[in-house]
Amino acid sequence: MCVFCPNGVGQKFIHKLNKKIAMNNWFECKVRYEKMMENGILKKVTEPYLVDALSFTEAEARIIKEITPFISGEFSVSDIKRAKYTELFEDTTGDKWYRCKVFFITLDEKSGAEKRTACSMLVQAIDLATSLKNLIEGMKGTMADYQIASITETAIMDVYPYETEGASIPAMEEKTEIEEILQEEDIIEDTVAEESNDE
Repeated sequence: MCVFCPNGVGQKFIHKLNKKIAMNNWFECKVRYEKMMENGILKKVTEPYLVDALSFTEAEARIIKEITPFISGEFSVSDIKRAKYTELFEDTTGDKWYRCKVFFITLDEKSGAEKRTACSMLVQAIDLATSLKNLIEGMKGTMADYQIASITETAIMDVYPYETEGASIPAMEEKTEIEEILQEEDIIEDTVAEESNDE
């Protein structure tokens, strides 16, 4: 269970969230191609993939490189857009990816107001119940109190992190410090301030 941050600690935590630039810069790439269905009929499908890249151009080049060995015939990258995920948790036993919306809760040191900072995380799991378990496991060691707002299954087929010197998506057994890898301020979807009841 997460411990609520005392005065001062919460502010420093949020400050770190806003200033720290994450190692990953994710793009969701949609690939359109003719897929052989179970009934033997070819059907045009569009599948989304997540790629770590420095730009749209690199994201397109990377997804083409990654997908080419697995698709026979022609295919096209029909769409590329930024994907704001602050954390990814891998579970190799799972075949689905779930988008988890998490609120980090801190107290403003001066005003005493409660702040809720929303972040999106991607969790690999075999089903919804396991995704919740994997998220909680991955959040161990977090320095701030948090609430899980929602968990939604995505259509993402696979994830391709930037492979540099053996870097990879953090495994479930590894504890990650969320404050060390949250992206710059545009990661924060919304901040809700509430009046404190302290006298």
